[in-house]
Amino acid sequence: MTDPRERPAHPSFLEAFRYWLKLGFISFGGPAGQIAMMHQELVEKRRWISERRFLHALNYCMVLPGPEAQQLAIYIGWLLHRTWGGIVAGTLFLLPSLFILAGLTWVYLEHGDVPFVQGVFSGIKPAVVAIVAFAAWRIGARALRNGVLWTFALAAFIALFVFSVPFPYVVLGAGLLGALGGRWLPDKFTLGGGHGASGKQYGPALIDDDTPPPAHVRHDWLHLARLLFAFVAIWAGVMMLLPAGTLLDMGEFFTKAALVTFGGAYAVLPYVHQGGVETHGWLTATQMIDGLALGESTPGPLIMVVAFVGYVGGWTKEILGPDMLALAGFLGATVATFFTFLPSYFFILAGAPLVEATHGDLKFTAPLTGITAAVVGVIANLAVFFGWHVLWPNANPAAPFSGDFQTFSALLAIAAFIALWKYKQEPTRVLAICALLGLAHTYLA
Repeated sequence: MTDPRERPAHPSFLEAFRYWLKLGFISFGGPAGQIAMMHQELVEKRRWISERRFLHALNYCMVLPGPEAQQLAIYIGWLLHRTWGGIVAGTLFLLPSLFILAGLTWVYLEHGDVPFVQGVFSGIKPAVVAIVAFAAWRIGARALRNGVLWTFALAAFIALFVFSVPFPYVVLGAGLLGALGGRWLPDKFTLGGGHGASGKQYGPALIDDDTPPPAHVRHDWLHLARLLFAFVAIWAGVMMLLPAGTLLDMGEFFTKAALVTFGGAYAVLPYVHQGGVETHGWLTATQMIDGLALGESTPGPLIMVVAFVGYVGGWTKEILGPDMLALAGFLGATVATFFTFLPSYFFILAGAPLVEATHGDLKFTAPLTGITAAVVGVIANLAVFFGWHVLWPNANPAAPFSGDFQTFSALLAIAAFIALWKYKQEPTRVLAICALLGLAHTYLA
C-alpha cells in the first residue's frame, strides 16, 4: 500500500488493465453501485484520482446520453493512459456482461418452457415492476424540484401513455422547452445541489486537484476532427459489412437508441421496446420484461439489456438459418452492443474538453434539466406498461383487463417496492429473493 502522505506512482497499463477487467465482473448494483465501487477503489484506496477530479468527470458523464458509469471508466482510463486507456477501460467494463447475458439468454430461449425457469421468472417479473417504479420515484424525488418540472414529467407521461408519442420526440421537446425555460424562468431550471465533494481527505492523488492537465486532455480542433473522422469511418465500415435485413436494421436502430439515452437505461427502454417489439418484431413484450430482469441480475450497465434484445432478435429471425440459432443470437447481441456503446467512446475521447468548458453554463444545463424532468414521466410510463403485462398477462389493447388478475404477482411487486424503498435493499438481492418465492409458488400452487 502507498504511504497516505505520498503521491502514488503512475499505474502501468497492465495494472490498469487488471483493474478494469475485475470491475467488469463485479459491477453489480446499477450505475450508483458501479460508481461507488470506482470511487472506493480509485479515489480512496489506490488514489489514482482525487475526489474532486472524480466528481468533475462524473458530472460531465451525467449530462451525456449513454451509461454514465461506463463513460466514467472511459474518462478515467483516458486520463491515465490516453486514448487506448479509455478504450480498454470502457470495453472491459462491458465484455463480461455481454458473454454472461448471452449465455443466460440462450438458457432462457432453449429451456424457457421448463417449470423451474418459468417459476424463477414468475418471481422476478413483479420485482422488475417494483424496480422500475422505484427508479421513477427516486429520480423524481431528486429532479422535480418545482411545479414547472413536475409539469414536464406529467406531460411526458401523457404524451407516451395517452398519445403514444415516439420517445425521441419527447426528449427533443423537453430539451427545447428546457432551453426556453432557462431563458424565461432561469430560477426554475438552475441545477441545485448535484455531485459535490464530500470533504474527506484520502491523501495526495496521482491526478490531484492541482495537477496540471496532461497534453492529451487539452482541446485541439485538429485532434477532434481526426477522432470524428475515425469514429464515423468505424461506424460506416461496420454498417457496410452487415447484410441487409435484421442485422442492418439493428445497426441503424441501436445507433439511434444510443443518441437518445438521456436519463439512463430506464429512460430509453420505452424506445427500445417500441423498436424491438412493435416495429421490428424481434421479441415480444413479455420477453422484453424478462430481458430487463436478466439485465438487472448481471454485472455491467443496465442498458446491456440491448444485448438480450439483439440475441432474441437474431434467434427469432433465424438470420443464419434454423440450425445455427445460438450463433445467430450471439451475433445479434454483439451488433446491438457495438452500436449502442460506440458513441460513448466518441463523447469522452473527443468531447470532454469542449463540454467541461461549458459546465455550469445555464444555456447548456437548462435543456438537460428539462430532459431529466421528462425522464421521470417516461420511467413512470414504463412502470405502468410493465405492470399491466405482469398483472394481466393475457390482456391486449382491445381488452386491457381481460384474463385473470395475478394476485401473487401484485403482492410480490408491492413487497419488492417496500423492500427497495423502506428497507434500502439492493435490486439484485430483491430479484434473488423474488425468484425463490416465485419458484416456491410455482411448485406449491
